Amino acid sequence: MDRRSRAPRIGDPPTPGAAASASAAPAPETAQPSVDESRPIPFNGEAKISVARPAERRTPSAYGALDLGTNNCRLLVARPSRRGFQVIDAFSRIIRLGEGVTQTGRLSDAAIERTLEALKVCSDKMKRRNVRRSRLIATEACRVAENGGAFVERVFEATGLRIEVIDRETEAKLAVAGCASLLDRRCDWAVVFDIGGGSTELIWVDLRRVSYSKRHALWDRTEVQAAIAAWTSLPVGVVTLAEQFGGRAVDAGLFEAMVEFVLQKLTPFEEEHGFLRNVALKNVHLLGTSGTVTTIAGVHLALPAYNRNKVDGCWLNENEVRAVSGRLLGLSYQDRALEPCIGPDRADLVLAGCAILEAIMRLWPCHRLRVADRGLREGILTSLMAEDMRKGRNGRGRG
Repeated sequence: MDRRSRAPRIGDPPTPGAAASASAAPAPETAQPSVDESRPIPFNGEAKISVARPAERRTPSAYGALDLGTNNCRLLVARPSRRGFQVIDAFSRIIRLGEGVTQTGRLSDAAIERTLEALKVCSDKMKRRNVRRSRLIATEACRVAENGGAFVERVFEATGLRIEVIDRETEAKLAVAGCASLLDRRCDWAVVFDIGGGSTELIWVDLRRVSYSKRHALWDRTEVQAAIAAWTSLPVGVVTLAEQFGGRAVDAGLFEAMVEFVLQKLTPFEEEHGFLRNVALKNVHLLGTSGTVTTIAGVHLALPAYNRNKVDGCWLNENEVRAVSGRLLGLSYQDRALEPCIGPDRADLVLAGCAILEAIMRLWPCHRLRVADRGLREGILTSLMAEDMRKGRNGRGRG
């Protein structure tokens, strides 16, 4: 029998006895404070007392992390803190670098120009913040475009930024490191997923193999990577799926076709590893890091404007997720664009993201989903800082 034959669908009535919403559950201590990415956050230096001299302020070096995706350009600048890091500047802009790549195989001139303008802003921010160490990554769009290498060289010439095009395994590991502090330690397993613009990374984490130390939060977040049991990367994201099926006028039939398309890509991974048996034990949760899950959370919470403080770390159950997807499916493109947590930049992509999430939920019917407004950039920062602490550089707050 098809193991997915009884899976609930969008529009089905709520399952009796389904888990109640845990949206109000308190989140554990996070790697960094909330940040409005439209403006910098002031940083108050830590006082260091010297016997020979009066108290003086010591400012640790700043670190930079840039994630150049198929749809977005995102930057975080942070300094180490006692329990992780503190964000001092940030930037995020939708640039749609991968627009049309699935049809032409190339980054378009218009997309390149949009992206260069955003990267110039990032370069200026890092210079102003005196960033000493950074990692600047690009993902699926640059991986698959035949002119991806030429684009990277042009970025360096125009901005001085050296972009690194990472492979899918590296992307998956960074995603896990970035949101590791939101894993529910009471569970045995977690499915971490990152629905991007051009690809979707899925990682099964065996939480029984994680020994959480009291040494420093950064080590916990990077060492969770050692508990990865298996991962996969689907060459399907919100941009590529919307370009293939259409993103503006989406009815129930088209939505179902998108879900089935993603399931066909995802099912071989399950057949190889048999993780469905873990779901049957009911000690598994989903952890999603992407614009799709944060948008769904914002719509569910009926936020008048997107608020990271309320979204990051919140819990949704399967009925709440499907209720939002069903509601958005019933709206026109224009009405979706009016939603404060969607807007015109995402209105043609959000249902493609909902379809990818629905496919994940059908294949692995976990009842709880945790939402992470964090990801690759946070993974980069934790990795860089933990590496420097091991080497004894810039170590601040070892405990």
